[in-house]
Amino acid sequence: IGVVGVGQEITYLRQAMDEAKLVADDLMRLIDTANAPIFGIDTEGRVSEWNQMAASISGWDREDTMGKPLVESFISLEYRVEVSRVLAKALTGEDTSNFEFPLFT
Repeated sequence: IGVVGVGQEITYLRQAMDEAKLVADDLMRLIDTANAPIFGIDTEGRVSEWNQMAASISGWDREDTMGKPLVESFISLEYRVEVSRVLAKALTGEDTSNFEFPLFT
């Protein structure tokens, strides 16, 4: 009967993970406090991010929007087709510059 042990130095890995978390926290704070409305959607079009300015402009709190379908829940009927098209392009990496649309308020 015997025991085999393997050890590994993980100090650098832990430091890198801590630094990555700091950067991620800084970016989240930047997005949340930006002077422009910023929202995010997942691949199914559900709201995954909603910053303070988006909440201020739309009147919808972050908690009220998270997980809901953006287009069906927050876009006026007359803009839904065009917004859906732009978001579908964005999800494939295509850029659409200067596209404006109203959110329900």
